[in-house]
Amino acid sequence: MRHFITISLLLLCFGTARAQQPSAEEAVFSSFSYTGNDERFNKQIDDSRQFFNPIISGFAPDPAICRVGETFFLVNSSFTLFPGVPIYKSKDLVNWHQIGHVLDRSSQLSLQKIRVSGGIYAPSIAYNKRNKTFYMITTNVDGIGNFFVKTKDPEQGWSDPIRLPHVGGIDPSFFFDENGRAYIVNNDEPVGGHDYNGQRSIFLHRFDMAGDSTVGDQIEILRGGTHVEKEPIWIEGPHLFKVGKYYYLMCAEGGTGSRHSEVILRSRHPEGPWQEYEGGNPILTQRDGLDISRPDPVTCAGHADLVQAKDGKWWAVFLGCRPYETNFYNTGRDTYLLPVSWNNGWPTILPHAKPVPTVVDKANLDTEKAPYLTGNFSYTDRFMGEKLAQRWYFLRNPEGDFWHTGNGLRIHPKQTSIMQQENPAAVFVKQQHECFEAETELTFSPASGKQLAGMVLVQNEQYNFVFGKTKRGNQTVVTLTRTEKNATTIASAPIEDNARLRMKIIGKGRYYDFLYAVNDAEWQTLARGVDAVNLSTSRSGGFIGTLIGLYATLNN
Repeated sequence: MRHFITISLLLLCFGTARAQQPSAEEAVFSSFSYTGNDERFNKQIDDSRQFFNPIISGFAPDPAICRVGETFFLVNSSFTLFPGVPIYKSKDLVNWHQIGHVLDRSSQLSLQKIRVSGGIYAPSIAYNKRNKTFYMITTNVDGIGNFFVKTKDPEQGWSDPIRLPHVGGIDPSFFFDENGRAYIVNNDEPVGGHDYNGQRSIFLHRFDMAGDSTVGDQIEILRGGTHVEKEPIWIEGPHLFKVGKYYYLMCAEGGTGSRHSEVILRSRHPEGPWQEYEGGNPILTQRDGLDISRPDPVTCAGHADLVQAKDGKWWAVFLGCRPYETNFYNTGRDTYLLPVSWNNGWPTILPHAKPVPTVVDKANLDTEKAPYLTGNFSYTDRFMGEKLAQRWYFLRNPEGDFWHTGNGLRIHPKQTSIMQQENPAAVFVKQQHECFEAETELTFSPASGKQLAGMVLVQNEQYNFVFGKTKRGNQTVVTLTRTEKNATTIASAPIEDNARLRMKIIGKGRYYDFLYAVNDAEWQTLARGVDAVNLSTSRSGGFIGTLIGLYATLNN
């Protein structure tokens, strides 16, 4: 199985893991533990024939999928996280095992000095049977624009980016036709400019496989979306596929928030004209006709992709959100799975006004269950090996030799803080549950109030929490700062300078508790019931889920 980062990358960019005595400024995290305990997953299911939705929980948006033989491959958006584009494989569509990241080196992915919700948008994965090659195509919205990478084996690494200078906008995807032709579809500004705010178009490009480039002029195949008389907005995330005598164009529509949906059209030719699924569109949404107090609510459903299993049945992966109240959620957008039904040549993912189910039936599920992706689970990292586990990420490209593993995680603080559009001295995992506990143990001796180490919760530079050990005058303290545009100190408490500090965050929907313990003493509450709605994308904006970080800075 492909590791998170190769040894050569570690040597070039970060240095090898090594056990060493901490320097005066260095923060040493001896362990990190995470436990999820959501009510929606506290159900007894038969995991040989039933599964939980979401299938990948916590900031796993914009899923795209393909099948090669009996194996499925799935990718998600990664925005400003490095490495980028997590990739998973599965035999049963339910139990996914991460095999690495598509963009795992800086030559493939440049994220310096960009906003948290910039970077990599909506990757799509496809397999071309004619040249037995995988293609992953995506957009670096703050960098080189639209590009693709390719490989013969997704577990053995991908090429450097191949730019697509004549493909504009976002959300490109490949389609390899059975007649040998290849196409790219994407979202962009309509020809001649938009007629109303939010209007977009879908474009078609011919693709030359031998030259790895588009050929000819682009064709605007869908302007505005479905039911154009109602001025639909944000037609995007297009996927083109063929079933029988028809080509199908499936797109997200309505924006990625509460009005999100998935729609479909069909044609006898990739260039159109396209016929809408009258009476059937949208084929997936959670925006209308549902009880707001329903159990296990899912919102924002859309941005789907379809795949046919070897037995002929069709399935859809799509994104959705799990709000703790109204449309507030801190976990970001998850990946969901549902069967697809066909009626008179049209597919439907979910009938109108039907809620996304938490428990779904599917026969012959894999006995090798995927760890740490869905349901309630716990894990502990003690950072004893020479690599970080695949669950850990950097914010933007890691710069400098600031971290080492082996006998704990050692982070040497940098002048950069999480309030800046820079790479902080931090590593991050994703918050995957509405109700969770995250705990670490820290050894750190700050010399001034500028030096801080501890835990952070991040949505972006202006919406976050910093929970750490620092100085206030001559006194060492543990402190909690909440930022919602402006930073506010919630609480602080004095502790011994050389004490080993244990730290715990308990999330309970909208409200979080922050606890600490000195050496082996009992837990003490620093702050209880702190409003963490600032970590919801409905409040903070953007597209990611909450990141839980281990962090050190010289710029507190």
